[in-house]
Amino acid sequence: MNYLYAENIAKSFGDKELFRDITLSINKGQRIALVAKNGFGKTSLLHIITGQETPDSGSVLLRKDLTVGFLEQEALLNDDLTIIETIFDSENPVVKAVKFYELCLEEDADSKKMQEAMEQMDVLNAWDFESKAKQILTKLSVGEVNRKIGTLSGGQKKRVGLASVLLHEPEFLILDEPTNHLDLDMIEWLEEYLKKNYDTLLLVTHDRDFLDNVCNEVIELDNGKLFFYTGNYEHYVEKKTERQENDALAVDKARNLLRKELEWMRRQPKARTVKAKSRIDSFYDIKEEASRDLREKELKAEIKINRLGGKIVDFHHVHKKFDQLTILADFSYKFKPRERLGIAGRNGIGKTTFLNLITGQEKPDAGKIVIGETVQFGYYTQKGMKIKDDQRVIEVVRDIADYITLEKGKTLSASQLLERFLFDRNKQYDYVAKLSGGEKRRLYLLTILMKNPNFLILDEPTNDLDIITQNVLEDFLEEYPGCLVVVSHDRHFMKKITDHLLVFEGLGKVIDFPGTYAEYLSWKNEKKETSDQAKNGRKQEVNAAPTATKSKVKRSYKEQREFELLEKEIEKLEFRKNELTISLQSTDLPFNDIQKLSRELTSVMQLIDEKSMRWLVLSEIA
Repeated sequence: MNYLYAENIAKSFGDKELFRDITLSINKGQRIALVAKNGFGKTSLLHIITGQETPDSGSVLLRKDLTVGFLEQEALLNDDLTIIETIFDSENPVVKAVKFYELCLEEDADSKKMQEAMEQMDVLNAWDFESKAKQILTKLSVGEVNRKIGTLSGGQKKRVGLASVLLHEPEFLILDEPTNHLDLDMIEWLEEYLKKNYDTLLLVTHDRDFLDNVCNEVIELDNGKLFFYTGNYEHYVEKKTERQENDALAVDKARNLLRKELEWMRRQPKARTVKAKSRIDSFYDIKEEASRDLREKELKAEIKINRLGGKIVDFHHVHKKFDQLTILADFSYKFKPRERLGIAGRNGIGKTTFLNLITGQEKPDAGKIVIGETVQFGYYTQKGMKIKDDQRVIEVVRDIADYITLEKGKTLSASQLLERFLFDRNKQYDYVAKLSGGEKRRLYLLTILMKNPNFLILDEPTNDLDIITQNVLEDFLEEYPGCLVVVSHDRHFMKKITDHLLVFEGLGKVIDFPGTYAEYLSWKNEKKETSDQAKNGRKQEVNAAPTATKSKVKRSYKEQREFELLEKEIEKLEFRKNELTISLQSTDLPFNDIQKLSRELTSVMQLIDEKSMRWLVLSEIA
């Protein structure tokens, strides 16, 4: 069954042609990844497919009555709506019933109003929908559903947008960079959710492991044309290399033929026969083919770093917490030369705080952090650099330095340096506002590296970077002679450039694991299975022992009602706990707010423990 057919579509911005005469057909059951370099038109193509932009020429046909869900790269949400209003923004009666029920829970409505909400849920059989909403919101750490969208960070908005799209279960799902702002646990959950619930999707992603786990086809947008590949990312790279080799042979052949045709053109008579005119037309076709430039522009990240001394960065019995939220507890660590360290852990657990401790932007509560005299940090943050949109690209670089020194005494001007980072002469005089998200990230990376750091800290460096730029960055980092610390949700990236992890597990517990994140998860699961088997063994021994008393065999109506409400109350408290944990990671909170939030977090955690214990007691009663 055909869902989409786009025929001979073209799009240009000013004198820049993104694509011309491309045709695309998507059928039910296809799971496609769309890849291209930054600025080559991926997002524009998605906007044309979804009707948000009009092509310069060509047509787009979607199957009648097809439901399409589209997640933008930057979530476009109404700042005046609350989270729950955004997620349940639908005229569907089931959705409206769930929305009413959720609001009653949030507002602790009176018994009459709550009874009305529950009756609506029963009549419409909406409990499964409500349960699914809770699951998605919990997995994506979306809580406090009455908060206004305008109060959320960019990452929180993206997760709200993703939750809303998934909840409405469109037949055809289109996602633009869905893994940005998700931690590793969220990404792995999303992979499984998409594989289980969606058989037709089109997504733009630069996460190669996510691409392999979710998609089985790749479409590349390259120099205004579409190329189609069946298989995973590795197969795509292999077939693309073959295509490029074949293109190179075709161009060489055209250039050899062009030399012969040029000689004929120079000596041909003025009187032109029909046959001669046909050959002349063919000559211009050959000339166009021979003129194709197949050279791939490559990002070159050359820097000269200052030598590191014997002492780099040492943590000595460091403690760090926000009131009751413990980040580090008696933590000691000594960074070594050519350190290749990955930082892992769920969102809001303290990874960015740890990076700020390394650079001295945060101070420990106890213990000490010693930074060597020769250390020069380069810190690539998630927030990026503050650049004025009315500033030109070359002005951003010249504000730091007009020239940069490379190895062996070589120097590069600001313009030459930008060319090495794939900003051609025309692009250098563009305003920053015109750059794509990936181009802004690339410019930011350039400004970090041109300061010649010998201790490089990268916080989510792959967000918005295209796969080609990621590959070049990986190659550069593998040869980088300084210390390297990386926080990233990109498993392929982490696996390639780090050799061990610090895993933040919460409550100040940090594990130094000698392997990749996938190996850590495997180790953790094996450990849990062993623990569960041991518990089951002890439980069987207890069950086998004679008992003097007989336990209850059935819950009363009142206990059954309490048991059901406890589940919802615990979920609600877990939402609040996640929100408080995330809020406390902010580095610009006033001290009074930190104390207030910390006291509430302590209270919430205590309530979770009490209610969980009561739930366990009731769960033992059949």
